[in-house]
This record gives sequence, structure tokens and C-alpha cells, in this order.
Amino acid sequence: MVTYTSKKSASFFLRKHRKWPYSPYKARWHRIFNQQQAMQSLKQSALKPPQEESLNKSHLLSSLIHSFSIYNVEPTAKAFDFIFKTLVKTSQLHHIPSVLDHLEKAENFEPPESTFAYLIEVYGRTNKTHEAIELFYRIPKFRCVPSVYSLNTLISVLCRNSKGLKLVPEILLKSQVMNIRVEESTFQVLITALCRIRKVGFAIEILNCMVNDGFTVNAEICSLLLSCLCEQKDATKLEVMGFLEQLRKLGFSPGMLDYSNVIRFLVKAKMGLDALHVLNHMKSDRIKPDIFCYTMVLHGVIEDRDYLKADELFDELLVFGLVPDAYTYNVYINGLCKQNNFEAGIKMVASMEELGCKPNSITYNMLVKQLCKAGELSKAGELVREMGLKGVGLDMQTYRIMIDGLANNGRIVEACGLFEEALDKGLCTQSLTFDEIICGLCHRDLRCKALELLEKMIGKNVSPGARVWKALLLSSGFKLGCVETKLFSLVDSNQTQLSSESVAAEQ
Repeated sequence: MVTYTSKKSASFFLRKHRKWPYSPYKARWHRIFNQQQAMQSLKQSALKPPQEESLNKSHLLSSLIHSFSIYNVEPTAKAFDFIFKTLVKTSQLHHIPSVLDHLEKAENFEPPESTFAYLIEVYGRTNKTHEAIELFYRIPKFRCVPSVYSLNTLISVLCRNSKGLKLVPEILLKSQVMNIRVEESTFQVLITALCRIRKVGFAIEILNCMVNDGFTVNAEICSLLLSCLCEQKDATKLEVMGFLEQLRKLGFSPGMLDYSNVIRFLVKAKMGLDALHVLNHMKSDRIKPDIFCYTMVLHGVIEDRDYLKADELFDELLVFGLVPDAYTYNVYINGLCKQNNFEAGIKMVASMEELGCKPNSITYNMLVKQLCKAGELSKAGELVREMGLKGVGLDMQTYRIMIDGLANNGRIVEACGLFEEALDKGLCTQSLTFDEIICGLCHRDLRCKALELLEKMIGKNVSPGARVWKALLLSSGFKLGCVETKLFSLVDSNQTQLSSESVAAEQ
């Protein structure tokens, strides 16, 4: 045990025989203080415009050397990070190589790998793939040991396009020579990048390699792959359902979002009953479907014309305590309209309002369209008036439906009145229906009314089709020759195609 007396004697001996006292300038705190002062000086220099900047050397690098030499300390990794970020921010990427050369040859400290990962990412964003690869291979020259971190950054950069994707196998092979061990994160980066550029087939192959090599597959990657596969236009039911089963065998438990993606895929592929089967499987996994899932399946079942299942589904979601939104009601009302059960559809609109869900223009337009198709124009007119009273504005689709219905049933004068109303509201665009109205007026010897309507159309920048001019000429007693008839037919067919495309775009 060392006594107090012996400690005191040792201290006295050191004080008496030590020739040179410890210099305060060699203390750690003083070095850190000087580095902070040098860093502050560097930041101030960066704010000043460059004096004599050459093509090969940045004024920032000169400022760094000068600032740290003044305070007699070595430059730090933070100082070089500041220079690189400033060069990127000011779009001076051409100066980065000279700074890297100085860091490699003139400095002795070990830079962090994050510095090079940042530069690789910057090169990737600016389409400098070659520079990113060269920097990755060069990392050991900077006294830094590369790891999977920089490898993953480079792979993520390369997988952004098909050209870079072809270089990935070579990079993986050379990374083994650099003693970089591929980890699960590398596979995840590859899969994520491949899914981002819609190369789902390659991503699934990577997943299989990952499983064969004994790596663990996390739920996030499984969900991403399943989602991307469901978004593929050429994907089949067999592929999607088979892949889902494969993921289950790997221990993956689908969640709400995963089931929603599969259901959406099946409904888009007109497989409503298969979507219903997935919904039931979802419930057996103790996952309560939300209103969105039920609405999608309801739409799919109605498209399959299984209206009994549709009624059961709608009752079931109510029993489960789910609150239908306007879209759910619209889907169900659409099913009632397809069964020509207009009364039930109108009652459902009243039920919507009682439950606090306000019907929108889509709700009314569906009912009005089906009523017009069935020839129930009076009921359709009542619904349109009800829309106005309840504050649901008539849109272009509403006017188009009513004008079509009236014109197809020979009620041209009434259709003309609605057409003028739509013109006054600025809702009118080029359509075959409007040409039909003017032609119908000409056939009924209402040429003055047709001309009045035509003048109004032109005033609203609505261009009539060739049929209108032909009908007006014929109603005026003008006889068309062979050339005129052929010309009008050519223009009319072209106008018909353009109008059809316009209608499809609006719908």
C-alpha cells in the first residue's frame, strides 16, 4: 500500500529534477481550441469570393491549408467534409479531384468512410458513374478501410439505370478482392433499387439468392416486392398468388397494406371473386379489413355481376361497424343501376344523407345515366333538379348525359335548351352530341335556331364538326357534288375520332 509520505516524496523528486516543464501548448484542449479557430477561419474564407482561382486548385483548399497552418495544427476530417459539401453546394465539382489528391498525398489522418460515401452519392446524382466507381476503388489509398457501407452506396447509384445495373456484378466481384463482405443490407439495396426501376423479375431472383445463401429476409423487403409485382401490367394471378405463398413459406405474414395491394391487383384484372377469397383469407389471419378493402372487393364482385355477393358484402361491412364513404355508396349504387333497380338506388341516396354522407355529382350522374338509358327522362330530370336544390353542382358530365338522353329520344328542342345552358356556364367542349343537336334542328327545318346556336357555340370557342356545316348547307337547298361529299366525309371521320378521344379523356 502506498503511503501519503511516499507520494509526497515522489512529487518533490519530480519537481526538483525535471529540467523542462510540460508545455501548455501540447495539451489536448489547446489543440482542439486551435482546430476550432482554424475551422472558423476556413468558413469565413469560404464566404469571400475567390481571388486567383486556377483550374486545378480550389481557393477553398488554399484557405484550408493557410487557416490550419496559422494555428499550427493539422487539418481535420470535418474541414475536408466542409470543403466537399461547399464545392457540391456551389456546383464546383471539377475541384473535387484536386482536393482528393491533396487528401491522399499530403495528409496523414484516416478520413471517415462517410466522406467517400457522400461523394459517391453526389457523383451518382450528377450522372458521373465512372467517377463514383473510381473513387470506390481508390478508398484504400486514403488510409481508409472500405466496408459494405460504401459498397451499398455505390450499388444504389448504379442501379438507378439499366446501364449502371450491368456493372453491378463486376463491382460485387471486385469488392470480394477488397475484402468487403456482402451483407443482408447489400441484398436489400439491390432489391430496393431494382424495384424502383421496375425490374421486379431480377429483384425476385436476388431474393432467391439471398435465401439460398442463408440470409434473413425482413418483412419490409417482402412487402416491397409484393407491391411492385402487383403493379406490373403483365403480371398474372398465378404469379402474384404463387409469390405470396412463397413469401408465407419464408415466414412472412402479410399485413393490411399487403392484402390491399393483392386485392387491388385482382379487381383491376376483373377477378372479383378471387379478390373476395383474399378478403376472407385476410379475416382468417385475424386482420380486420378496412372500408377501402371492402369497397375494392365490392367493386370487383359487381363487375363480375354477382349481385347477391355484393349485397352480402355491403351488409357485412355494416355489421363489422365500418362506415361507408361516398365512394363505397357509389360502387353499391352502380350495382343497383346495373340491375335496373333505380328505385333502390334513389332510396340508397336518401339513406346516405340520413347517415351523414353527402351524395356527390358522381352519385347522381350514375343514376341519371341509367335512367336516361332506360328512357325514364322525367325521373332523370327530377334527379337533376334535386341536385341543384341540394347544392350539388351540375358538371359537364351531367349535361352530357342529359343532352344525350334527350337527343337519343328525339327531344331535340329540350336538348337544345340544355345545350345553351351549358354554353352559358362555360362547360361546353367539342362533342358529337352537340353536332347531333344542330343537325336535328336542321332536319326539323329549324335552321334559324340552328344558326343562332352555332353562333353561340363559336362565341364560346366551341368548334362544330363537319356534319354541322353539311346539314346547314343541305337545309339551305345547296346540292353537294361528289367532291364535296367525299371532303365532308373525310373531315367528319377525323372530327369523330378527335371528339371520341376528348370524351374518353374527360371520363
